[in-house]
Amino acid sequence: MDTRTFAGVSGLVDDGLALALAPALTPGGVRAAPSFFRGFATHPQVLARGLVALADITATRYFQFAPTSQRDPVLTAHGDRLRAEVFSACNSVYARLDLLGAGFDGGEIGHGTTNVDLGNATRQVLTNIGRSDLLHVDVGLDEVRLATLGTTAVERRVEMPERWVRALGNVAEMHHGLAPAFHLDAAGARAFVATIPAATATGRSGWLVPGRGGARLAARPTPDAVQVSGLHRLAAVRRLLTHVQGVTFHRPGSGDADGVVVEVTLPAARLVVGLTGEAWRGHSGEGSLLAGLAQESAVADADLVSAVLAFEPVLDVARLARETALPEARVRSALAVLASSGRVGWDLHDGAWFHRELPSDAARVERDNPRLRDARRLVEAGGVVRDGDGWLVTSGDAEYAVSGSPPDRCTCTWYLTHGRDRGPCKHVLAARMTEGR
Repeated sequence: MDTRTFAGVSGLVDDGLALALAPALTPGGVRAAPSFFRGFATHPQVLARGLVALADITATRYFQFAPTSQRDPVLTAHGDRLRAEVFSACNSVYARLDLLGAGFDGGEIGHGTTNVDLGNATRQVLTNIGRSDLLHVDVGLDEVRLATLGTTAVERRVEMPERWVRALGNVAEMHHGLAPAFHLDAAGARAFVATIPAATATGRSGWLVPGRGGARLAARPTPDAVQVSGLHRLAAVRRLLTHVQGVTFHRPGSGDADGVVVEVTLPAARLVVGLTGEAWRGHSGEGSLLAGLAQESAVADADLVSAVLAFEPVLDVARLARETALPEARVRSALAVLASSGRVGWDLHDGAWFHRELPSDAARVERDNPRLRDARRLVEAGGVVRDGDGWLVTSGDAEYAVSGSPPDRCTCTWYLTHGRDRGPCKHVLAARMTEGR
């Protein structure tokens, strides 16, 4: 069991989750009150404009456009990099700014996770930073302090929106199923970014295809095209136009993945922007983790795996399997459970899971996944029986046929409406649970 405790108190506050800076299992042992970083940014404009871009995204409702007052990224320190993550107000856009070690000077990056606000005063400081200005960064237990030669802005820790936890888990699983489609060099990438419409625009959807001078929207796909619904959801990237060194587009590879990810290469940093398949769909409702969560031993295995996590920027599944004495397949299912609590994420660039620490909540898995809860009730009620090569699932007064190996198709209204792009229905989950037993 993981015996680490938080340096402060974490808990629900209204409709948010107040995060205390988590203690870190570092190479030097457990640090109860870690400091993220205290030093200078080597690329101050990249850091400043990247944070403002995140603030733009989290303060915008892209579906039926409306600005909001929310500007609070989740910060995670991994020893070799800082990660700042947000969701848009409509929850259809995920963005992560990876600030690599080469982007900082004069201090050591620590370990931990916290949530801070980027208020108007801080935003003003960041917006006014010039290319040759000095930017001192101090991220600690209770506050973030940003200072130039003439101005200082201080932001305190705030609560994280509760729905972000579920969304972080779905993002991890959705991105896990994406693959690179095409890459643009610096010139092509800047040409593309310059054409991104404003956040208030609508109707810019289609297939992004590479071409001379960047990428363009087309009505028909090419072999390496990427389908995008609502190109205006990338508008915040334009803040970093002069720093863009390349762009890689990721699309669904195999399986039931959906959406698209745009990875922007910056000096000593990366900006990752993930879009759901439709502008009206939020990440918190995708249900992409349900298949992994349905594994019989996944929740218990997750407790074991979480005890050996230590804020690694790249989680080694084989190492976790050795340290927990679990098969790799069970480790992967355990990571799905941890993702459902926001405790691990997926980095497309590294092709690996990474650790972030949020308060553990054993009841969250079923509370946030009603289809999973309903599937377990169907199994416990004896409503799943083998029927030839498939299964018959009795739910209420109706009976549904589930087929596939493993089960992945159903005759219910949910499957007929959504197919497999919103996660499995409760009948498919119930069949998988019964087959696993």
